[in-house]
Amino acid sequence: MANKHILIVEDEPKLADILAKYLAQAEFTSYCVLDGALAEEAFKKQQPALILLDLMLPNVDGIEICKRIRAYSNVPIVMITARVEEVDRLLGLEIGADDYICKPYSPKEVVARVKAILRRVALNQKGQISELESKLKLDEETLFASFLNAKVALTHVEFMLLKAMYGHPSRIYSRDALMDQIYDDSHIVSDRTIDSHIKKIRKKLHSIAPEHEFIHSIYGAGYKFEAHIS
Repeated sequence: MANKHILIVEDEPKLADILAKYLAQAEFTSYCVLDGALAEEAFKKQQPALILLDLMLPNVDGIEICKRIRAYSNVPIVMITARVEEVDRLLGLEIGADDYICKPYSPKEVVARVKAILRRVALNQKGQISELESKLKLDEETLFASFLNAKVALTHVEFMLLKAMYGHPSRIYSRDALMDQIYDDSHIVSDRTIDSHIKKIRKKLHSIAPEHEFIHSIYGAGYKFEAHIS
């Protein structure tokens, strides 16, 4: 049986209780933690399928908790925040969150996000991705991307950016997170540089798959890879 247990780390008891009730209606079980200092211990004991993690917590904040858990686990983590300016950090590779939800939120939306993420995790574990996504192939030795019988050459930077997003379908990557994929030193790179690279990648993918869209802009957050018919 699939793990349907959710760890809720939220210091507002009423919000935690509401989330737990909505999750229960969707046939999930849950366990609530109100103090950041208790979150990691609860994670180890509960072994949840996913963590709903509030950013602002007493004693240990959500970012620190996420960093600690990411050091040894790939469990999906959805950050909950009222601070929109933190979105880039939450989605950065140095933090490792899989998604974020801004307060105020709809509990139904939270449950929908949880279902979507766990469905994607299950497919990835089975080695299954969408039919469209499976047709796009990346060859790291030649830096070619191919779709059916067509292929196109990418630069090293373009290939690394596409590879990062391709490896985690539907995950939203901030520009800072994408910068970390292509620069391993202290390069100072503007957001426009990433946008320029993404524009070129889209153009090249369009040349081999004109009826499909693979990279999508998420307003105020960054980019994600998800194959759609245009």
